[in-house]
Amino acid sequence: MSNTAAVVLAFLSLMLFTTPSRAQLLPSGNVYVGVAYGDNVDVINRYTFRGWNASLEDFPLRRFSYLGVVLDGSGFYRLGVQQYNLLFGPRISMHYGKWRPFVHLMGGAQRSTAGGVKRYPIMEDLGGGVDRKFQMLFFKNFSWRLQFDYSRTHFLSATQNDFRGSAGLVWRF
Repeated sequence: MSNTAAVVLAFLSLMLFTTPSRAQLLPSGNVYVGVAYGDNVDVINRYTFRGWNASLEDFPLRRFSYLGVVLDGSGFYRLGVQQYNLLFGPRISMHYGKWRPFVHLMGGAQRSTAGGVKRYPIMEDLGGGVDRKFQMLFFKNFSWRLQFDYSRTHFLSATQNDFRGSAGLVWRF
């Protein structure tokens, strides 16, 4: 869990120290950091993991404000096993008052280390979730996110099905 604490600390540092110098790195979008729970099922075994999930979303087309582009990363840990995912793809979202439901379809790669053996399978991800804006005065740019994903990895002829749930904070800019 120390990795989760490090990610949250890095996010808070980024938020506090870069607010005055908000250059046009991403003119509109959000940053998400949260804790995650993963459930991996291969042909024989079922494993549960705990870890972190982080994403960066940009809205490159002003005319289509419901369409975003997402870069998503996550890390999952279990005794003797480490798994890192990096995904990229489109996200569709709508605003309903303080609620923002979304769905996304992403592709990328996974790095899995178990027993000293590293694998780099291709990964597909279909998921969605909902953001809920905070009502407090100084938290007006923050939301709470609940997200669920189904991932499928392919390595040679083996296929693995993964399920991921995460919850955390979203900072909108």
